[in-house]
Amino acid sequence: MGFQDRGYSRAPSSGFASDWSAVNAIIVANVAIWLANFILAGDLFREIISLGVSLNDVFCLRSDLPEQPWRFWTLLSYGFLHDGPSLQTPAATYNVWHIVFNMLTLWFFGRPVEAITGGGEFLRFYGAAIVVAGLAWVIGERVAGTDPGGLQWTPRLIGASGGVMAVLAAFIWYYPRQTVLIYGVLPVPAWALGVVYLWSDIAGAGDRASHVAHVAHLAGAGFGLLYAWRGWSLAGPCDAAGRWWAGLGKRRLRLVRPDDEVRRLGDDEPTLEREVDRILEKIARSGESSLTTAERDTLTRASRRLKDRRS
Repeated sequence: MGFQDRGYSRAPSSGFASDWSAVNAIIVANVAIWLANFILAGDLFREIISLGVSLNDVFCLRSDLPEQPWRFWTLLSYGFLHDGPSLQTPAATYNVWHIVFNMLTLWFFGRPVEAITGGGEFLRFYGAAIVVAGLAWVIGERVAGTDPGGLQWTPRLIGASGGVMAVLAAFIWYYPRQTVLIYGVLPVPAWALGVVYLWSDIAGAGDRASHVAHVAHLAGAGFGLLYAWRGWSLAGPCDAAGRWWAGLGKRRLRLVRPDDEVRRLGDDEPTLEREVDRILEKIARSGESSLTTAERDTLTRASRRLKDRRS
């Protein structure tokens, strides 16, 4: 599947570092982990190294997660794994197109989305989509019960498709009439591509014999659509969690003077100025219509503070 990349008014590149982005980082991480899994499991360079460790076995998401809640981190780690060696299924054939298709889709559709959200927010969005897709898959497996074939193994999930489908859904919301090329040949509007994917995943969701996690696809796409539609920003929750974590162990009683409170009210001034600069750059790059609700609120708050300062 191809995509007509029009650049979306990005500034000309000035070198490799300027082109480095969140999308690039995610793709490099996925490819590096995929290659490392082959090396560690011994399928490459078998005569030199064969540690007998499969990253797919260690970091996959399992349907029995509720019985093993300490493996909560696999709700994110599974999204960076793809078809490769598994000691539990040594005779499995490896489909290189699993990682190729996911990374190509992320490359074509992720860059325009990142141009709107910014790199940091894109990473938060992508990670959250993987977690949401994984949770939906676990719930779906628990509701569906055991495999109808009576296989004595616990269903496992690997792959970036949940996050990739979220990115694709967000792209379709932002650019519904953008022309995309299916298999590099058939031109269709982005919204039509979304309909095709939606129908395919809905039709396959009830097929227990399928090796495709359609439920995870649907959950990821649903999250991506809601994110773009509602103009969500995940910076606030993440920053709040970071401040809470940093504050642990530092809580102590202290004397508060009246001037301390006045000083505290201005503590966020540098942060607000940096955020306003970022939003203004985004407007210059993508237009005012690309702003999220949170970003509009930030501009309003900065404008009000400036007005109060002048009065």
